[in-house]
Amino acid sequence: MIAIGGSLGSTQALRGILSRLPASFAPPVVVVLHRHRESDDALIEMLAKSSQLPVGEACDKDVVAPGRVTIGPCDYHLLIEGDHFSLSVDEPVQYARPSIDVLFESAADEWGDRTIAVVLTGGNQDGARGAVRVREAGGQVIVQEPATAECPIMPAAVIAMGGASFICQLDEIPRLLVRLAEAKGAA
Repeated sequence: MIAIGGSLGSTQALRGILSRLPASFAPPVVVVLHRHRESDDALIEMLAKSSQLPVGEACDKDVVAPGRVTIGPCDYHLLIEGDHFSLSVDEPVQYARPSIDVLFESAADEWGDRTIAVVLTGGNQDGARGAVRVREAGGQVIVQEPATAECPIMPAAVIAMGGASFICQLDEIPRLLVRLAEAKGAA
């Protein structure tokens, strides 16, 4: 499983990553971005136009499907429970709902060493604790190089907590994802 999180400036970063993943990319890609609770479907539509993989918004109890990009809906935490998604309206974490920490922690708990987390640009520390949990579960964490991030706070927090397996330029992330997925036999 590929779990991606980002905040300030992450929409374009995510678009660049998805546009470079091949149509044959097999792992499920699950994304949480900090968005306003009243955001519309424009993000999903934009990402779908950029991606060779199908893109859709998560619904409660949807199955986690390979070869598909699933975006967490606004104002809900997105969790992985077994082979499906679960949505929660629990309190915000790091002032965010959806929270990247919640996604990463649940992915680590369910997928363990088969989890690859990606932390993109963002303006708070959400994702840092979850990235550490992914590493503790044997998974890997790719962090956008803070110097190239629109807002370096989020990737820098992951690095400071020791959660990064790889620190990459944005354009290097898709190739690394493909390589890591192939090494795990998932691509």
